[in-house]
Amino acid sequence: MAELYSTGVTFIDEMLGGGVQPGTLVVVRGATGVGKTQLGLSFLNEGLKQEGSRGIALDMASRGDSQQHAEYARRLFDWEMALGEVDPDTIWNGSFRRVDYFANFNYTGKRVVRDNMTDEEWRAWKRVLNEKLSSVVAFYYGHFVHGVRRCVVDGIEPFDKAGDSIQIELFEYLLHKVLRKRHDLVARELFRGKWLEVKEQVAANPYDHEALAAMFLQTTREVDLSDLIAAETQEDDLTTNATTIIVMGRVIDGAKVRRGAFILKNRGGQCPDEIRFFEVTAQGLRAVD
Repeated sequence: MAELYSTGVTFIDEMLGGGVQPGTLVVVRGATGVGKTQLGLSFLNEGLKQEGSRGIALDMASRGDSQQHAEYARRLFDWEMALGEVDPDTIWNGSFRRVDYFANFNYTGKRVVRDNMTDEEWRAWKRVLNEKLSSVVAFYYGHFVHGVRRCVVDGIEPFDKAGDSIQIELFEYLLHKVLRKRHDLVARELFRGKWLEVKEQVAANPYDHEALAAMFLQTTREVDLSDLIAAETQEDDLTTNATTIIVMGRVIDGAKVRRGAFILKNRGGQCPDEIRFFEVTAQGLRAVD
């Protein structure tokens, strides 16, 4: 059995029976401020210990600003995250520059859910999505070729149906066309007209897509942990593709409001029927007995 990928958060690893399974999708659901981004960054940082390379983050935030990835990484892990994108032409010529996170929608301030848009706004988003695909594929492929095995997707706004979110449409493309595809098929999608020029270099620099692990951080309208546990999964919800689902939310305990985590699903792995309480500290997420 392949070595599990540690999340870097001890109590989460314990709940998962050791960590995240390679080749799988982990969905973390919870309201804003519950600790999802810190969990995601901890998971990426642990890649440096286990695989020799930290993971990468795709920030899909459109409204407001970033998810404070750089600030958290600097404070928690002494990690100076670089924001940018990958030029496909640099992957093979020795000038490839690693970037740690990519903001594909550039915090434009625009809504990303269909029921908040006019028809023209939705069509405009579709055009933006098509324009961004090659940049996002290059970001993933370039880093996978250079040893990255973990990725996090953050900045997802709440939605009722997955099909009504432009963010989910992009992620589902990435899941099926990049994360779950052989390296050479991803390269064909990226380079297209230049395929014959790079074919030999692609063959000489393979990576195993079944060793990749993705963590998707989904912001929800539900705040209470009990509501997150009881929430129905829609047929078109991305969680049907997830091997592991972690929910994080508020628990009212007498006069206190606590944070709790629960493993809703962990196919093929440990899935305890218990809530673990935790707090967000200056050093990251810590279990509370």
